Amino acid sequence: MTRMTGARLIADSLVRHGIKAVAGIPGGANLPLFDAIGQTPTRIVLARHEQGAGFIAQGMARVTGQAQVCLATSGPGVMNLLTAIADAKADSVPLVCLAGQVPRALLGTDAFQEVDVYGLTIPIAKHNVLVRRAADLPRIMEEAFAIAVSGRPGPVVVDVPRDVQTEEFDFTGWPSPRAGSGWTEVPGLPGPADLAFAASLLARCERPVLYCGGGARGAGAEIAVLAELLDAPVVTTLMGLGLLPPGHSRLAGMIGMHGAPAANHLLTRCDMLVAIGARFDDRATGDPKRFCPGASVVHIDIDPSEHDKNRAAHVPLAGDAVRTLNALMPLVPARSRPAWAAIRASLGLAHPFALPGLDDSKSPYGVLAAAAAILGPEAVVATDVGQSQMRAAQVWPCHSPGKFLTSGGLGTMGFGLPAAIGAALADPTRPVACVVGDGGLLMNVQELATLAELGLPVKILLMDNGVLGLVRQQQALFVGGRYTASTFAARPDFVALAAAFGIAAIDLEPCRDVRAALAAVLAAPGPALARIPVDPDAHVYPMVPPGAANHEMILEKRHDHAHS
Repeated sequence: MTRMTGARLIADSLVRHGIKAVAGIPGGANLPLFDAIGQTPTRIVLARHEQGAGFIAQGMARVTGQAQVCLATSGPGVMNLLTAIADAKADSVPLVCLAGQVPRALLGTDAFQEVDVYGLTIPIAKHNVLVRRAADLPRIMEEAFAIAVSGRPGPVVVDVPRDVQTEEFDFTGWPSPRAGSGWTEVPGLPGPADLAFAASLLARCERPVLYCGGGARGAGAEIAVLAELLDAPVVTTLMGLGLLPPGHSRLAGMIGMHGAPAANHLLTRCDMLVAIGARFDDRATGDPKRFCPGASVVHIDIDPSEHDKNRAAHVPLAGDAVRTLNALMPLVPARSRPAWAAIRASLGLAHPFALPGLDDSKSPYGVLAAAAAILGPEAVVATDVGQSQMRAAQVWPCHSPGKFLTSGGLGTMGFGLPAAIGAALADPTRPVACVVGDGGLLMNVQELATLAELGLPVKILLMDNGVLGLVRQQQALFVGGRYTASTFAARPDFVALAAAFGIAAIDLEPCRDVRAALAAVLAAPGPALARIPVDPDAHVYPMVPPGAANHEMILEKRHDHAHS
């Protein structure tokens, strides 16, 4: 038996769960916790904004696949963390978010810096708890880490009043998970009848497609085998990038609003859709009523609540993707489908995916392609949100899951820079690129100070067009070219701004040999920023108009609707 405080117990729990670094900002309500963590081997990363801290933790979690930790004080501190929590929930990222809270006697009194963290986070967290006694913390902390990573991962919020952090109790040991306690979610395999029915549909179909999302992470090998058995193409969502390596014979590309044209057209022709770890998000499906209109659906997902939510499934299979596929595949006969292969080939020829300027290192696509080639297949890329995100998704070759970090479900501007910092913290030996627009960088620009302080080798590729690019693109195409509140009248000198934070920077606009200048920036030690000028009218195509079907994508600027 050991006498210890609640704060010390939490700090020891972080060490116990292998947490090498935590990101956060101290305040009055969580000062005891910071003090306790400071006395352990766990590194404290002082972010400059709590949202940045949440995304730094996300970057670490997305790279490692393990739960990571962020901290915020009460009131405005935890309020600033809410967006990162909601973002983690949308993309199924395992986080443990530790919030300081006012002392127990002041709860409900509108005390200084008091907000109802429990109530605020119910809709945006996987699980949350308000700690009432320090003696409950051994169980609560074990639960928090177990719940964050098990089943469908997500964020867990632990709200700890300041006097619980300082309260002493007798620690007798860490509890063991109890059967049926809800600590862990290990879904069983789908029933034999469901597996047999799914296999019978797969055996009979003529034009199957495997549609894979972020929930298929770790199942790439099984997906490749099933695709061979069925003689089927594999399409992915934005969150599924990297499931199969670039150039894989079965990979047809990313689908959705800015997806590959042939991949989107495939979906209109298929008669069997095998959805694996994908939730039929509207950005992937377009008009849901016209998404794979003639297809039967087998939906494999670890979260049963996703079944029949956005698309009815003929066979919903609840379970882990790897285990479910391994149970299903022995029941599926191998069969070539030459007619379907011929259709796929013709669609590829009829709808090529041409990215303008790919061989021009001064163009947005060309500079990203050059950066990816220079950094190599082991690099991690963290994107912000908008045109830079979509260009990176289209052109950056992603060789495995956990190497393309992006805010998919929530689409949070400001994600890119802190997520890149987290990725570099998780593995400082691996190159990390941050692809970001000027609008996204300005959302969490203060984290340049965090990056400079840490000295991590994050290379920021800043696509600077002086506008909110995707907003302006939609205004050009669908709002008569009226660019309301999407142009930045005051534009920073980003090279000087980076230098003010202590980060090396270069403007590629005046460079004669852009590739050589880019290579020098990417090879330099520590953090660096390269400003890449982008024409504000350089739109990202293809684009599926909001509400349209995926096959109705726009392939180039419609001049009749776009004017300035």
